[in-house]
Amino acid sequence: MAKRKQKLRAKAKTGLSAVPIDKGFSVAVDYFHMNVDRKDLINTMKSYVKKNMDKEQARYVLSCPDYKFYAFTHKCATAFWIDAGLPSDDKVKQYAEGLYKHLIECTEMGKKLYFEKQAKLKDSDKVVSLSPMQRLQNKIGNTIMQDLLDLEDQWMDGEKAELDIYQEFKRHGLPNSATNAVRPVIEGWLLDYGDAYHKRCPDAVEGYAHVKRPELNRRIKCCEAMLADLDKLKAAAKATRATKVKGPKAADKQITRVQYKKEDNEFKLVSIPPIKMVGQTRLFTFNTKTRILSEYITQAANGFEISGTSLKNFDKVNSRCTKLRKPDEFIAIVQNKSVTQIDKEFKQLTTKVNVPNGRLNMDTILLRALDK
Repeated sequence: MAKRKQKLRAKAKTGLSAVPIDKGFSVAVDYFHMNVDRKDLINTMKSYVKKNMDKEQARYVLSCPDYKFYAFTHKCATAFWIDAGLPSDDKVKQYAEGLYKHLIECTEMGKKLYFEKQAKLKDSDKVVSLSPMQRLQNKIGNTIMQDLLDLEDQWMDGEKAELDIYQEFKRHGLPNSATNAVRPVIEGWLLDYGDAYHKRCPDAVEGYAHVKRPELNRRIKCCEAMLADLDKLKAAAKATRATKVKGPKAADKQITRVQYKKEDNEFKLVSIPPIKMVGQTRLFTFNTKTRILSEYITQAANGFEISGTSLKNFDKVNSRCTKLRKPDEFIAIVQNKSVTQIDKEFKQLTTKVNVPNGRLNMDTILLRALDK
């Protein structure tokens, strides 16, 4: 009896070869987010750039670091859909506009990187070194962007992972300007998860149907915490920015014995240089041990003076202090809002208001000094 020939099963399609184009654009976008690896995302975007942009623009865009091509999977899906000549509707057109704006931004960034690289290559006898901007872009792509991609992979695997952006920036030694590259990625996640959780977008609801509502809510809070950390990093950068010393040398002598806390990791705060207090008319401090926020005001013509470890010349009638129940929320207001807005929020606090004593110690964060 003749043996039957066994039929070989075809290998299951994966990656770009398995994009479910027959199910519509929204499903294809979700597929790119979940199932297309980084290499294919980069190749898809670069292929689109070469086909749809003129040679000069394409040259500039392709000079950008790789994370500009793979960090936004919905843009990669849009490029794939357009290149494949698939049907277009209002949603595809909307995403195509977003892709166009993204590539224009990449053109501006890549143009600088391209000419910097060409300038270095003119003299072939010299060793080609990266410009500060190129080094920063590479460092961002190799450090914090990798951390974010690892976090996303963990979430896709069902893990309840978190990322302390503030500490990671410190660990990698990234400057404040690096937050501009990180923020759009986290804001994109927050928008997707928020649309799915609050059911604002049917596509988002369908795309994250496999994620339970408590987990969506947890991820939303993680994204909000990371964005808050980026704001704190900016505030810390402003606080530590080099300041030209104005006025007589006596100001330097005033702060020689002043005590304060330079940085607090629990509340993620950095003190301004104490020299910034001298001569100002309003000062906000925060004691990390007692959680007491103090607002000092002076009517003196020469502003604040410092004697040893104490603040002098402050008005005990208008100056005030109180214990904060939610320090993170109120300190963010103090660091970023106007005096009028701060006063409005201060009056809404329900804790008891007292008169500060003017003493500064090793638990005191110098939050902000103003001349009004």
